[in-house]
Amino acid sequence: MTMIQALRSAMDVMLERDPDVVIFGQDVGYFGGVFRCTDGLQAKYGKQRVFDAPISEGGIVGVAVGMGAYGLRPVAEIQFADYFYPASDQIVSEAARLRYRSAGDFTAPLTIRMPCGGGIYGGQTHSQSPEALFTHVCGLRTVMPSNPYDAKGLLIAAIECDDPVIFLEPKRLYNGPFDGHHDRPSTPWSAHPLGLVPQGHYSLPLDQAAVFRPGADITVLTYGTMVWVAEAAARETGIDAEIIDLRCIWPLDLDTIIASVKKTGRCVVLHEATRTSGFGAELVALVQEHCFYHLEVPVERVSGWDTPYPHAQEWDYFPGPARVAAALQRAMEK
Repeated sequence: MTMIQALRSAMDVMLERDPDVVIFGQDVGYFGGVFRCTDGLQAKYGKQRVFDAPISEGGIVGVAVGMGAYGLRPVAEIQFADYFYPASDQIVSEAARLRYRSAGDFTAPLTIRMPCGGGIYGGQTHSQSPEALFTHVCGLRTVMPSNPYDAKGLLIAAIECDDPVIFLEPKRLYNGPFDGHHDRPSTPWSAHPLGLVPQGHYSLPLDQAAVFRPGADITVLTYGTMVWVAEAAARETGIDAEIIDLRCIWPLDLDTIIASVKKTGRCVVLHEATRTSGFGAELVALVQEHCFYHLEVPVERVSGWDTPYPHAQEWDYFPGPARVAAALQRAMEK
C-alpha cells in the first residue's frame, strides 16, 4: 500500500469495527479528501458517519471535543497542518485539558489528522511542520509516521486511544516510497516495492520509537520524511549510522534514544521544521542530560531554515541527503 491507502485502510477498519467512530472535515465525504485519504468511505458507511464540515477549523475541533466527551471517537481532518491555528484554543484549552479539568469524568478520545510538511510547492500556508507546538502542550499525543505500515498501525492506535492525538502525515510520503534522493520534483520515486501492510486490524504503541536502521558509528534521531533522507545520507557516505525513527514525537521513547546514543557516542538530530525552537532542540537537550559522559563530540543539528516558508526555494529549504551527509561526516571527523 501507499501511505494514503494505509491510512484509508485504518479508518475503514475502525469504522467497521466500532460504531462510535465518525470521520469529518473539509471535503472528506463525497470528494474523499483533498489527498483522497477518505475516498469511498462515505459511500460505504453513509453520511452520518463520514461527512463534510464547513471551513471552520475551530468548529471542527470544537465539535470533535464535544463528540468525544459524549462517547464517540471522532477522527477530524484539518486539510493542511497550517490551518490548525484557528482551532488552537479548542486543541490546547479544551481537548488537551478535558480529562484533568473534569478529574477524569470526561475524556477527549479524538484524533486530529493533519497533512504536514512541504513537497507540493504549497508555499507558506500549505507546507509547515508545526509538530513542536503540539509537544509543548500537556495532554496531547503527537504522532508522525514515516511509512505505510506504521501509518496504519499508529492511526488505529490513535483512534482507540482515550487521549487526544495529533496525527501528522508527511505529504511527501503520501503516494509512494521515498528513498531520500527525491531532491527535486523532476527526480522519480524509487522503484522498490510499496509498504507491506496487513488488511485487517493491528495497532502499534503510541510511545515507542523504532530502530529504522541499526548501526554502530553514530545515532540519527528523526521522524517522518527525514527518516528516508537520513537513510540515503548514511548509504551514500558509508557511515554505519543507526537511525531512530521516533514515530511518536510525544510521549517520547527516551529509553531507545539513550541506549542508541550511549552505544554510538555520536548523535545527529534531523527534522524538516524551522531550526530555532524546533523539536530538535528538545532532543539535543535530552541527549545532553542523559548521555553527556558518553558523547565523543557535540550533537549536530540539521533542519529547515529560520525563515518564513520559502515557495520558490522549497527544495533547498528541505534538509537533503547532502546536508545530512555533511553533518554525519563532521561528527565522525571530530
